This record gives sequence, C-alpha cells and structure tokens, in this order.
Amino acid sequence: MIGGMTCGSCAARIERKLNRLDGVEASVNYATEKAHVRVPPSMTTDDVIRAVEAAGYTAAPPAPPRSAETASEPLPSDALRRRLQLSALFGAPVILAAMVPVLQFPAWQWVSLVLATPVVVWGAWPLHRAAWTNLRHATATMDTLVSMGVAAAYLWSLYALFFGGAGVIGMRHEFEFTLYADHNVDGIYFEVATGVTLFILAGRYFESRSRRRAGAALRALLDLGAKSVAVLRDGREERIPIDQLRTGDLFVVRPGEKIATDGVVVDGASAVDLSLVTGEAVPVEAGVGAEVVGATVSMSGRLVVRATRVGTETRLARIAAMVERAQSGKADVQRLADRVSAVFVPIVIALSVVTLGFWLFSGAGAGMAFTAAVAVLIIACPCALGLATPTALLVGTGRGAQLGVLVKGPEMLESTRRVDTVVLDKTGTVTTGKMTLAGVKTVDGVPPDLALQLAGALESASEHPIAVAVTDAARRRFGDVGQVREFRAVAGYGVLGRVDGHRVVVGRPELLQKMSVRVPSALFKVKQQAERAGNTAVLLAWDGFAHAVLVVADTVKPTSAPAVFQLRRLGLTPVLLTGDNEAVAQSIGQEAGITEVIAGVSPEQKVEVIADLKAQGRVVAMIGDGVNDAAALATADLGLAIGTGTDAAIEAADLTLVRGDLMAAVDAIRLSRRTLATIKANLFWALAYNVAALPLAAAGLLNPMIAGAAMAASSCLVVSNSLRLTRFRGTAAAQPLLEPRS
Repeated sequence: MIGGMTCGSCAARIERKLNRLDGVEASVNYATEKAHVRVPPSMTTDDVIRAVEAAGYTAAPPAPPRSAETASEPLPSDALRRRLQLSALFGAPVILAAMVPVLQFPAWQWVSLVLATPVVVWGAWPLHRAAWTNLRHATATMDTLVSMGVAAAYLWSLYALFFGGAGVIGMRHEFEFTLYADHNVDGIYFEVATGVTLFILAGRYFESRSRRRAGAALRALLDLGAKSVAVLRDGREERIPIDQLRTGDLFVVRPGEKIATDGVVVDGASAVDLSLVTGEAVPVEAGVGAEVVGATVSMSGRLVVRATRVGTETRLARIAAMVERAQSGKADVQRLADRVSAVFVPIVIALSVVTLGFWLFSGAGAGMAFTAAVAVLIIACPCALGLATPTALLVGTGRGAQLGVLVKGPEMLESTRRVDTVVLDKTGTVTTGKMTLAGVKTVDGVPPDLALQLAGALESASEHPIAVAVTDAARRRFGDVGQVREFRAVAGYGVLGRVDGHRVVVGRPELLQKMSVRVPSALFKVKQQAERAGNTAVLLAWDGFAHAVLVVADTVKPTSAPAVFQLRRLGLTPVLLTGDNEAVAQSIGQEAGITEVIAGVSPEQKVEVIADLKAQGRVVAMIGDGVNDAAALATADLGLAIGTGTDAAIEAADLTLVRGDLMAAVDAIRLSRRTLATIKANLFWALAYNVAALPLAAAGLLNPMIAGAAMAASSCLVVSNSLRLTRFRGTAAAQPLLEPRS
C-alpha cells in the first residue's frame, strides 16, 4: 500500500524510482493506491519500502482484502470531509463578499483576511505539505501547481492590503469571470485562494468516496462468505469464527445456512444454491462425496462437510484475489497517461512563467499578468488524466466479478476489441459435458417406462457415464429404481444382471450376440439413426430378446445457441473445435448455430488449429474448460476459461467465466468493450479539458477561482463517467452474482 499519493504524477514518480533499482519491476496504481513489485532474491520488502519512503511517500505491505463488516476503522474520506466542512465554513463568506459587491461592508477585506487565513494554511495544508515534499526531491506534481496558485493569490493579497491600496476602508471589489489589462496591485484574491482550496478539497472528497464505491465489488464478494461455522468435535457441535477453521475439520451446515468453506460432503444430502458464486439460478443436488463451494447455501437438508480448502485457498478467496490483481494492474493506455502526467507539470509551470512574462512585457498591469499566470497553474492540474484509466478499470473489473467474469489483468480487456474469431471447445463449453438419456425407443409395443425401469436398476450398479445417465433418468422418473442381483460388467461391451426375476443385458450388439440374444432389424435401424445424429446408442434386452434402444447424448447447453447468436451480433465468427468425430461435431454445431466446425483433433492439434487461424490474419479468442484446452487457451490471443472446468484451463486463460455457460463470454466481451470505450471517453475529456482551458487561462479569459472549479469538476466528471459501468447489465440469460452497493 502506498500513502501520500495525490495524483497520477505521484504514481509515475514512485514507479520510476522503483524501476531504477536493480532487477526490480514495479507498477504503481494511483486509483487503488497499490504497487505491484517484482524483486530479485537479494532484495526484501523492507528495501522496497525504504525506496518509496525516500521518494517522500509512505509504504506498507498490503493487508488482506476485508469485507465491509470488518473494515471498521475511519475512512480516508472522513478526514477530508472534516477539513472540507471547516474550510467551507470559513471560506464561503470570503467568496460571497468578493463576488457580491452589495455584501462588501466597510473593512470587509480585513475580515476576509482573517477568515481566509485558516483555509489557506490549515485547509490547504495537505497540498502545501505535498508540494514541499516534492520540492525537497526536486520534482513537481499537481499539488505543486495548486499550492503555488493558492499561495501566490494569498501572498499577493497580503501585499495589496499592507503595501497597496486594497487596505483602505470602504474599498470595493468587482468580480469578473474574465480578466482585463488594467488589473492593478489594489486587487485582492482571497476568494481565489479560498475558492480553489475548497474546490480541490471537494473534488478529492467526492473522488475518495467514488473510488471506494468503485471498489465495492471486491468488498461485496468478501461479504458473501460465512462469518462463523459449527464444527464437529468429539461428536458435539461447537461454533467458532471462520478464521479458526482448518483443513480436514468436519463442520455442519443446516438448511438455509451458508457453507463455510470448500469441502466434500461426508454425510447428508441437500439442494445447494450456487447463485452467489456461480450465478446459476437452479439449485444442485449434493450428497455424500459431492464437492461443495464455500459461500453457497444449503437449501433443504443437513450436511456434514469435511473442509478441503480454507482461507486464501478457497474458491471465493481466489476469485477476490483475481479481481484485486486485475484492479491493481495497468493497461497500455494507462501507461501512456502516466507518461503524459509525469512531464505535464513541469511544462505547465514553464507555461505559467511564460504567461506572466508575456503580459508584463505586453504592457498589461501586474495584476492582470499575475492572475493569468495563477489561472494557468490551477486549470492545468492533470488529476483527471491520472484518474481516467484506473477508475474505469476499477469499476469495470469489479462489475465483471459481479457478473461472473474474472479478468487476470487489465491488458486482457484491450485484447477483446481486436478479436474477430471465437473458437469454442465442445465438451463442457458448448455442451453440458455430461451424458444424459435422450430417449428410449422400444419395439413390439413394450412400454418405454418398463424398459427404463429395468435398465435403471441394472445400470445403478455401474459408474460408467452411460450407466450414470440412464440411472439418473430412471430415478427422476420413478424415484426408487429397484435392486439388481448377479451384476457383472463386461469391459468395453456392457453390463448384465438379474432385475425382478428378468435376465437383463445392456450394451453393444457384440455382447448381445455373445449372450445369444435376438435383436430385431428395426432396433438396428433405430440405433444407426441415433448414431448418425451424433448420439450414443446401446441395446437393452431381457429374457433373451432385445426390446429397446437407449439413446444417450452429451446435450447442448440451453444457453449455447443464444450465446452464439449474441457473439455473431458482436461481429465475431464462432468456430467449434472438438476431438469427437465429424458426425457428432456437425450435429452439435447445427444445434448451437455454428457453421464452421473442426472435428477429430487431438489436444496438440488444437494448438495447431489456433496457430493456423492466427496465420490467416485472424485475431482468435479460445473458450474451453478441460486440461486438454490449456495449451490452446495459452496460444490464443485471448483465452477464456469456463470456471466450472479444470484448474489447468483456468490458470492458462486470460479471463475466467465463473458461470458455466457461454452467455458469460458474451458478457465478458461486451463489458470489456464498454470499459475500453469508457477509458477512451475519460482520456478524451481529460485531455480536451486541458487543451481547451490552458489557452483560455493564458489569454486571461478565466478567473483563477473559476479555473479551480473547472479543474475539480473535470476529476469528478471522469470518476462519475467510470461509475456508469456499475449499471452495466448482462445478457438476459445471465444472472448477476450480486448487485453493486453504494
């Protein structure tokens, strides 16, 4: 954590200081007040802290992110608010008296001196302190500009009161928005000194509040977790704080309670609401052996869970860490803004001196020359430029986390605008990745329910994916599937056993032939039709005769086709990539609305396909979820991992989609593009403001107090524009993890 920064110039200065150290790579973010530093083994954290302190700032190792409930100490904005309130109490009468001549009673200028002094000295003290620190280190920041402007206006007014004609009782003062050439030494500028101080303090106060609001997504994510847990010790429940839970502990989750941490169910069954973490609206059944995620909610039954990951290792903590890492990074456009801010302040000081000299040598009054020079100092503060990019990244990545989109770094956002092709892995990405029973086809008038009941009972003893699909379908239909006796599995061919007195066989035709089971030609035709459609089909027989075909398929996710349509609307070309055969791939592609299909490729060949597409001049994004997708995700220009997939895929990807559907990919690309558009708009207004205002100030067309208000307003405008990203809404199928907080 870096303390004492007041603008983007400060961040750029600290960054340069750190990067001059041997073997150090540093990135300093003004918006988050954090530095990410890579150091060689010979250097310690204390060495980095001393380097920051030598530059005139404070530094400390970052504390772990805390939720709103645990962050109870006074906020930085509280001190700013008190300073602003007292400065406004003393400064408002000074400004009113200077701007409204009817309020200028006899000796009003001396009362203004009394009221303005605490504002200029105490209210603006943070500015003067920062300017002095910069001077001692032979540098300058926006505080240097403001401090010089405020001090110059105040000291000029003192001179006019004691040595000019401004101290005469009954003196009148007219306020103008612009200056004129015969401004003279009798003019006082207490309203400028106090007004600029008030506007700067107000701008920083609202900026501080806005930045806290921009970081609310991270705090809200942490608020999702449980605060205490009921552990089982010696057969008794004992409630302890969550931070005392250890890996391997058994803990109890009652209906309606949050699951305390990631773990495995060892007793009980319940429907678990995953929406807080994954965005999935439909509860998932969890029984013995099922893995559960911390911060999700047990809806119905009592669970006993063994903790497998606690603290910073949990899925929720990893999500929060990824969000914080993305918010603390820098995009290329931000680095450009930092370079501009670093050289901008010395240029403005030089321009102010040139303005002063020009008006003096052109014959204008000293008051005119001085006031124009002060206006140049105040109007040009590059605070808005320093905030333009980091605030948009802070809000954009936070909103992405709320919608189930985790960004590894801000530079990943910039890749999304160039992408024109999206390569989609089939299994687990476009499809569910889980075999389901697609149909039961019978002959000779045999009821499908009878066939399903016998098959479900037989397959309940097997863990093969086809068996699981059949058993699940039977249980959904009948509840209890019955018992199987004399069960036997023939590896690679099928299973057989006795159910309710029937000798039942499920498997390939070769197994049925070996068992001397007759198979009608009509069933063979049904089986071939199912396989041509890209499905898997097995025969079901009992009592020596084949009665049915069980059709099993990896079904397309309900959101895949709408997501593909949305990707096309974004100007992207979807490509289906799979190791399955051509028939299966074409069938899935047709159902999902994908016309370009590449089938029969190995994991190594997936990398080659990505490389070939890039060689064709395409900018490729890859979406996948398996270990076999990791290399392709790393090869693509932009890798997006389905968060329900493997750790290897998530680690290799640039963005992680917490929700297990492609609509999250649509949200990721839309939000990334919106964030980039916001950054561009911020930079445009920040630069346009300076480009337009500097000539006006130098030409004497801006009163310094108006210049101070405009400068503060520009910073608030940039932050407010970034906060508009909190209103970004995902696609219709996307359910936000949580709503933004004020």
